[in-house]
Amino acid sequence: MIEFLSQPWAWYVSGPIIALVMFLLLWAGGNFGVSSTLRTMCSMGGAGSKVAFFNFDWKSQIWNIVFVLGAIIGGFIASTLLKNPEPLALSSATVEDLQQIGIGFDGAIAPLSIFSWESFFSIKGFLILVVGGFLVGFGTRWAGGCTSGHAISGLSNLQIPSLIAVIGFFIGGLIMTHLLFPLIF
Repeated sequence: MIEFLSQPWAWYVSGPIIALVMFLLLWAGGNFGVSSTLRTMCSMGGAGSKVAFFNFDWKSQIWNIVFVLGAIIGGFIASTLLKNPEPLALSSATVEDLQQIGIGFDGAIAPLSIFSWESFFSIKGFLILVVGGFLVGFGTRWAGGCTSGHAISGLSNLQIPSLIAVIGFFIGGLIMTHLLFPLIF
């Protein structure tokens, strides 16, 4: 069983599981999205007394906290107990492209040349991780949700703002990949 769980799952396995979760959330009246958890945590901490955005019944959203805790615990289990010893299967063209911009491929999902303490304490690493993280958080709030919330939950609810947001995410991703990423590295 552990060998089966430690292998990457194909889209035809994980996709229906996501669809099942979405069906259950729609049936229960919930919205999927990790960014709403931050709002719930801020509301739990009393931010609603200072900012109206956080003034809501956070107890009705406690499932968000359980979801994020499950994701953290699941990620820990997957990275320690179910760790696949094989290096990440990445195309040779992608490895060459990464090497051309100074990112060495070490077989991991998150390359140590970007995601390490040494990189964090460099100016470039600080800008990428901290400023980039701030911009992702700001964009998530400005767009009214994160990519997973809009692409999975919003589109399944047939929300036009989510469609516009998802189109914007793709355009932004293309601009980052083809224009900004080569400039940064």
